[in-house]
Amino acid sequence: MVSFFRRKKSDKPARSGSTDADSERRIAELAAAFPGAAAAGDQAPEPAPEPDPIPPTPPAPPAPAEAAPATEPEPVPAEIIAAAMETGPSSAAEPGHGPESEPESVPGPQPVAKPAGWRDRLRGSALARGLSGLFSRNPRLDDDLLDEIETALITADVGVTATTDLIEDLRKRMKAREFVDANALLAALRTDLVEMLRPVAMPLRIDRNAKPFVLLTVGVNGVGKTTTIGKLARRFKDEGRGLMLAAGDTFRAAAVAQLQAWGERNGVTVIAQGQNADAASVAFDALQAAKARGTEVLIADTAGRLHTQKGLMDELGKIKRVLQKLDPSAPHEVLMVIDGTTGQNALSQLRQFHAAVGVTGLVVTKLDGTAKGGMVFALAREFGIPIRYAGIGERPEDLRVFDAEAFVDALLPQGLGESGEK
Repeated sequence: MVSFFRRKKSDKPARSGSTDADSERRIAELAAAFPGAAAAGDQAPEPAPEPDPIPPTPPAPPAPAEAAPATEPEPVPAEIIAAAMETGPSSAAEPGHGPESEPESVPGPQPVAKPAGWRDRLRGSALARGLSGLFSRNPRLDDDLLDEIETALITADVGVTATTDLIEDLRKRMKAREFVDANALLAALRTDLVEMLRPVAMPLRIDRNAKPFVLLTVGVNGVGKTTTIGKLARRFKDEGRGLMLAAGDTFRAAAVAQLQAWGERNGVTVIAQGQNADAASVAFDALQAAKARGTEVLIADTAGRLHTQKGLMDELGKIKRVLQKLDPSAPHEVLMVIDGTTGQNALSQLRQFHAAVGVTGLVVTKLDGTAKGGMVFALAREFGIPIRYAGIGERPEDLRVFDAEAFVDALLPQGLGESGEK
């Protein structure tokens, strides 16, 4: 087509320079509009720069762009999996490396499985808090320190008489310059408290000649008699002793079922009758069964009763007399359970129960937590009855044989400037 226009230009006569310029401009526009026709006719070089949009260079970037996402997700799942499983890839190749290794998590449960110490259990008592707070500030050795110690002891139910005797003895020794500093006074206080409890720290001894050894438990309502019997059953069972339980608490709802549950848990036979049965009859039947089976230990439960009600206290005497019809020496141990949170009221409780059945041993429960703890010293000073066990927790192993030194050390700080919570 370009050659057509060029032929038309050559046939016409020559015109002015403006006409030639217009023709050339039109030819250029036509050549630009129809590059294929220009290449077929004159093969003009003008269309050369136009092939730029034709090559498929723009599609080239999408190809690597599609390949890139295929490689990017690879590290992501590895990190997510590692974070979700909380194990790194090196944990398999390096066992025991870092906190992620499982063998190091095994010792963790052992402090839970093993009972805590006396100090850990008793540090919440009023006496422990009072004395620890007193000596944790490095006090001066003077009369004011003795006055504060006296206040702490009386507040914790140690008793006025016992506290006065103890403080006066320490005051005389301080005036005689026996104490160099407050730390020496703390050591002397510890010694005096231990000496006050040492005569009553006597564990229970099972007489093997008694067949069976009859243990009668008594106490007021809610002190934990049935629970204490269950824990004692666990202890005696672990010692390999033949054991039998008598469900003598026939008044409290579900008391028999509770003792039977303890018996099933420890594999111990429980002798029981119906609700509101005669407690003395239950004890009699249990002693007969224990004799027939050659059982080594018989623990008899009784209903909780207020020490101020004479009729209920007389029933305990009846149980004792009925047992003595089969065995004149029974019961061989009358174990009274006392709530550690009771305070000075425990003195009147023990006085009445001792007059009724002759208490031969004590179990002080619930000493952990907010118990004052000082009533143990008051009981030891006034009655001198052996303290067989101390309850410092809820688990069966938390019923501990009473240890005077461990008990006092748990109440006092280890030294000046220490809180006693370690």
